[in-house]
Amino acid sequence: MAENPRKRLTEIFDRALRSAFGEEFAGIDPMVRPSQNPRFGDFQANVAMSLAKTLGKPPREIAQAIIDAAEMDSIAETPEIAGPGFINIRLKNEYLADAAADLLADPSLGVAAPERVQTVVIDYSSPNAAKEMHVGHLRSTVIGDALARTLDFLGHRVIRQNHLGDWGTQFGMLTEYLIDLGWANEERHGGIDDLNALYRDAKAKFDRDSDFAERARRRVVALQAGDEETLRLWKDLVEESLNHFEVIYRRLGVSLTREDTCAESFYNDALAGVVADLDALGLLRESDGARCVFPPGFRSRDDEVLPLIVQKKDGGFLYATTDLAGIRHRIGTLGADRVIYVVGAPQKQHFEMVFKTAEMAGWVGDASLEHVAFGSVLGNDGRPFKTRSGETVKLTLLLDEAEERAARIIHEKNPTLDEETKKDIARIVGLGAVKYGDLSSDRVKDYIFSWERMLAFEGNTAPYLQNAFVRIRSIFRKGGIDPRAPILGEGADRAALKITNDTERALVLMMLHFAPTIEAVCRSLEPHRLCGYLYDLASAFHHFYEKCPVLKTEDAAVKRSRLALCRNTADLLEKGLDLLGIEVLDRM
Repeated sequence: MAENPRKRLTEIFDRALRSAFGEEFAGIDPMVRPSQNPRFGDFQANVAMSLAKTLGKPPREIAQAIIDAAEMDSIAETPEIAGPGFINIRLKNEYLADAAADLLADPSLGVAAPERVQTVVIDYSSPNAAKEMHVGHLRSTVIGDALARTLDFLGHRVIRQNHLGDWGTQFGMLTEYLIDLGWANEERHGGIDDLNALYRDAKAKFDRDSDFAERARRRVVALQAGDEETLRLWKDLVEESLNHFEVIYRRLGVSLTREDTCAESFYNDALAGVVADLDALGLLRESDGARCVFPPGFRSRDDEVLPLIVQKKDGGFLYATTDLAGIRHRIGTLGADRVIYVVGAPQKQHFEMVFKTAEMAGWVGDASLEHVAFGSVLGNDGRPFKTRSGETVKLTLLLDEAEERAARIIHEKNPTLDEETKKDIARIVGLGAVKYGDLSSDRVKDYIFSWERMLAFEGNTAPYLQNAFVRIRSIFRKGGIDPRAPILGEGADRAALKITNDTERALVLMMLHFAPTIEAVCRSLEPHRLCGYLYDLASAFHHFYEKCPVLKTEDAAVKRSRLALCRNTADLLEKGLDLLGIEVLDRM
């Protein structure tokens, strides 16, 4: 296992604190952080200032006592004290070279298995049946998938859940409309080419045809009562919807499968039990005929206590009831230690109230419930991203445009490419650009959808990272070297990896931040942290590429070492992009 320098330094400083000040200081965070400026070393430990009041000593005196007790000669030069008590640490080149060699030989790329493997349920994507996916579904889908992939890689047991919206009064209208289209005949021909058109036409007929509207209302009752023909039509409609969604998922490279679908209808039989159990626990109160829970701490703008309605006056259930049933299923049946909901920020209060109600009912136990909120996709005008005619952008048309725009850029860069190769490259670059453009934005904020920014080959974009990988592959191809073959040997041969200048050193340091970044993403559930890391890694490599000849260097040992650094960088870029659900390519 490749070593994590920050973790190693934290252990060293923990022992130093106990040695200098006593066992009561065991477990105090030494506050070892990567330095933001190379002038202040590779890492800084800021614990001395936080202990000044407790120990009644000047921070610089505390810092010196820690340095005197720290045993780090094997990995670092003598630390320096700066300012009021910062401890600056510069790692030795020999240690960095050895750590980089370990990283090259480590299949897990330095990422250690978690101390306790958790069962993590992630609720994401969740489109509505009978409607096509649009740009509004992009964020939940790609953020959720990146988190699922990353938690998987870290070693947790991840259960994906696609909470499909497939139940409610609109399905009475839709199934009745299918009957009018002849779908009651099991020998029907073809599928549904345009789900949005089906919904639009059914709604238009409902609004203008009172006879149809009445039949649709009766069909809702039949659906809820389990009428055989109605259920068959409803299942056909859901199946058609899943077919549409699967095409999008496969195209986006999203890891959701049909088996991950756990729709609203799955919980239908459990809803009455949720309400009955809340009532038995004494948590229900009636308000205007509806049955509600009043979790503490939630008030309206008029300072009135807010209810969480779980059953309407007419006996119907709501989203809150379904979400409570979902919590019980995910924790009680699936055994979740951590339940993650990747849903837009406007649902923040809803989830806070649902989570609080589940806790009050005793259904959460030691598990955690987390709402991964995200902002909206905006157009250049700062408003929700729409077509020129003001309609919601279909996701499939957005992806078409991404590939078309990428194809034009690839053609300009390399007009001699054959059409099939250009098409494949454009697919990888275009779709990667859209996904990365979303994931690289801080998820809690809105972001402006910009083709120019996403498809740029400079800056924090997928094409920039993919191009770094292409450059590395080009080095190996020009040298006639298998990019997957071992470069460093075992034992003494591993000393062949050497650091000869600050450019190589900066690249190695960046490589060793991969594992801490992955762990940080799993804690914070913020994929943009991984994007930022990959951009910094690619930037460090591009600087190395410009300053450090690889194939042209005359020193065979230096050439071998630099090839190892290229190989390490490629492995990290490929894995990091894969965790984001983005492909790499050998040529561009």
